[in-house]
Order: sequence, then C-alpha cells, then structure tokens
Amino acid sequence: MPFPECQRVLYKKNPLGEVICQLIFPPILKIDTEVPVAFQERVRKHFPNFSEVSALNLGFLSGVEDQIQPEPPEPPLCKNYEFSSEDQQWKINLTRTFVSVSTKQYTRWETFKEKLKIPFDALHEAYTPAYFLRVGLRYIDVFNRTFLNFPLNTPWDKLLQPCMLGIMGSSETDIKDKVKNFVSVCEIGLSDGESNVKIKTALVKAVKDGEICFMIDSDFYNTNKTTIDSTLSRLNFFNSRASRLIQWCIKKELHNAMEPQLL
Repeated sequence: MPFPECQRVLYKKNPLGEVICQLIFPPILKIDTEVPVAFQERVRKHFPNFSEVSALNLGFLSGVEDQIQPEPPEPPLCKNYEFSSEDQQWKINLTRTFVSVSTKQYTRWETFKEKLKIPFDALHEAYTPAYFLRVGLRYIDVFNRTFLNFPLNTPWDKLLQPCMLGIMGSSETDIKDKVKNFVSVCEIGLSDGESNVKIKTALVKAVKDGEICFMIDSDFYNTNKTTIDSTLSRLNFFNSRASRLIQWCIKKELHNAMEPQLL
C-alpha cells in the first residue's frame, strides 16, 4: 500500500486518453542557443516530423474539454522543439530544462518504454545531463459511458469507487443527479517513501458529441535527484503503481466492461 496488488491486465476498451513521461534536468543552455541537430539525427527514424512550438501544454487531451474553466497558460520561457511520429500520435518535446514523450495511442508499458528510450538515449548522448531533478509519469484516463456500452444516464457511483466521486457519491439522489461541474485534487505518498502521485478527478466533455465523461488524471513523480542509470527503474515503479491505482479506483462492473485481458 498504496495501492493494493492486483493482476496486471490490458483493457481491450482502453480508457487511456494520453500518457506522458517528463524528465526535468538542470538547464542546458546549449539547447536554446543551437539547433538540436545531433539530437534529431538520433530520433529522426522514429520521429521524422519537426517543428519549433511557441508554447507547451503538457497533458492537454484533445477530444475532451474540462468542465472547469482552465487557468491561462504561462508564457513560454525557452525554445521548445517538437519531434513527432509520421502519424502524429507520438511526440517528443525538448527544451533546455526537460524532455518529454507523449502518446494518445498507449497500449502497454513495454511499447511505451521502447519509444521513450529513443529520446532518453539521444539526450544522454547529445547533451549528457548530470541527473534529473524531477521524473514524472502521467496517465490520463477518460471513462466514456457510451463507448463502454452503458446507458448514458448510468450513475457514476455504479462504476467508480466513492472516494473518486466526492459529492457525486452522495446517497442523496437530488444532489448527485444535479451536479453540473466537478473537480477534485489530492496528493498521495507512495510506498518507496519519496515519490508521490497527484490525482485529479473531473467531469469532462467530449468535444465530438458533448457527452459528459469522467477523467482520472494520475501524475506519478519524484523530485529527488535521480541518476541517469536509475531513471528507468523509477519509471517501472510508477507504472506498476499506476496499474494498481486505476483498478483501485473503479468498480468490478466498469473493470469488466473494459474487457480486461490477463498478461
């Protein structure tokens, strides 16, 4: 604990909207002052598209919009180079303070880790950061009742554990059925004694058809200095806790509706 052990599964009806890994390092000014040619050459085979973007919103999930009005983004402070796969489903972002990998086509950890190693190795070879200041792995799950073959009016407390729902888990039907907006944020320490997970739960709206969905955004992170050699083992730890967390958050009916397959 936290969270209880469980069997690892792959969901055929995967609720993951986006997965992001971000590695923050002490500023490397060379990334700002020179075009990252050496880095690109090491990632170009798998991430052939390149652009320099003026702002970055890590974790923005296309296809849904938050029911709560977001805060305006902070202005960019440095150059942000973006490298993407041919189908645009995988992206690398590189700045003088971090590298990140994100995808909207997550299937399993082993595949994600293979993709992550490409910019991870390129960063080490091209810029040799001394260590990482923050290691983060973020999972954004969006539960869409129609996609999972539930009636649109299925109450969320039939699908999710009460601790995820706040006032929407109330026994008073007149209250929970009239909730228009909902957001909750908490932070929990992990069993290694030094890492945490920040969990945001919220009602979100599908852009395509306006359906109200439920989002669980789990950001696993460690802000202690992490050596290059120990980074992947730390990410493996986060991944195993993410699998436990999501099964802890949902009820059996939702688990079964996503068609779990044992690994």
